[in-house]
Amino acid sequence: MVSGHWLSPNASPPPDLILLDINMPHMDGFEVCRKLKADPLTSDIPVIFVIAASDQASETQCLQIGAVDYLSKPIIPDTTLLRVHNQISLRQHEKKLKHIAYYDNLTGIPNRFLLADRMKQAIAHTKREQKMLAVCYLDLDGFKPVNDAFGHQVGDHVLIEIARRIGSILRESDTVARLGGDEFVVLLPNLHHEEECIATLQRLLEIIARPIDLQDLTVSVAASIGVSIFPGDDNEPDALLRHADQAMYIAKQSGKNRYHRFDSTHNQQTRVYHDAMLLIQRGLDNQEFELYYYPIVNLSTRQVVGAEALIRWNHPEHGLLLSSEFLKNIYNSQLEIRLGEWVISTALAQLAQWHLEGFTINVSVNIATCHLQSEGFAGYLKQTFLNYPSLPPEHLHIEILETAAIEDFSAVSVTLQACRLMGVQFVLDDFGIGYSSITYLHRLPVDTLKIDQSFVSDMLADKCDKTIAQGIIVLAKTFGLKTVAEGIETIEQFDALLSMGCEFGQGYAIARPMRA
Repeated sequence: MVSGHWLSPNASPPPDLILLDINMPHMDGFEVCRKLKADPLTSDIPVIFVIAASDQASETQCLQIGAVDYLSKPIIPDTTLLRVHNQISLRQHEKKLKHIAYYDNLTGIPNRFLLADRMKQAIAHTKREQKMLAVCYLDLDGFKPVNDAFGHQVGDHVLIEIARRIGSILRESDTVARLGGDEFVVLLPNLHHEEECIATLQRLLEIIARPIDLQDLTVSVAASIGVSIFPGDDNEPDALLRHADQAMYIAKQSGKNRYHRFDSTHNQQTRVYHDAMLLIQRGLDNQEFELYYYPIVNLSTRQVVGAEALIRWNHPEHGLLLSSEFLKNIYNSQLEIRLGEWVISTALAQLAQWHLEGFTINVSVNIATCHLQSEGFAGYLKQTFLNYPSLPPEHLHIEILETAAIEDFSAVSVTLQACRLMGVQFVLDDFGIGYSSITYLHRLPVDTLKIDQSFVSDMLADKCDKTIAQGIIVLAKTFGLKTVAEGIETIEQFDALLSMGCEFGQGYAIARPMRA
């Protein structure tokens, strides 16, 4: 058959349109048209029949078997050219619409609709060939800061370059698709061993992490990749994609710029995690959370000067829960940020009420690492203070872990400076058990060091702990910072810290956390 020419390795592309005469030797035009429409390579090529004048039966049959138009003899050149031109223009328009429907407008690679079709084909092929298919879900690390800092035009160039880089290392049988934003999916069919997939993933991580030069600007991003394997993880395209997505989040939570293979055991843990998230979300919506306040006193005057706000959950089934019993379930999530915002808002409302009643103290709130490092933290704080115009911001103290401050030092320093311009003060919590670097301490815009209770509890019996506690107090005075000792459980510890020069303290020897 004539279409066999287009199947050969060195063939030129199929024609845009076929003019087909009904009357031909050996095989009439109708039979040729049927064969063309039965061949996947030629089925979409429009066919215009050339028929005898006023042959109504042939005209009807032409259209029935798939022709787009017909020309009656004798042929009029101008009319023929016009009809051919119209059909070719229509075909080109259809191609454009199909491209828009199935390809990403920015990068030119397949979109989620074409990906769904490719996944079905790849699964069917994998079953026939008894091989393996890897579904890889990619999310770029560090793309949002680049997009926010340099604008969407730079962000678009980054996405285009990343799509190009991914495509450059894939085989012809592989597929890369963009789901939207900075999320991509790579299909790796025809795998004999899982090691082949791992090798490709390592190449992907390496090529994506290379710096991207954009005129006078150089930016860098990385990728977190989740992988699910067929057969094994599931048989359905949606489930495979969902499992790869879940594995990607594990890769991101594990430190980013890495891949993670989905496994069913961890999936069960993930379900437990999501169930816990839903319960906490419901608890917030149902106003089941409450703040207890842990008094802080001036060790010299024994006056209450402040209180640390501690979140508690009045669980409908398990009663009053401490933060250690549920915060671990939302670690490093958006829900942890939302809960942190609730703590700030609730603490400020209570602080304003106390000040209105003439009880002028400070309130400390603990802020999670991901919340402190989140975009817009200072803006949220400023907006919340607008609800309490008579409340001096310096009475809000924010407690941050030393490790959190050092983890992303530059970004955290900017956030701390912005908050301090409002008047908010910062307490470096658990000082002495993290980096304890004098260099960082000198550069961090904090006001108070909090001596960890692990040093306080044994300092009367352990000379080393006592020396550390004394050292922190001396160090704080050197840098003009205040000190708060936590975990004071005996009057002897109270007196010892006072004699060392510690200014403030809290602990069960003074008072337990209590309702407002």
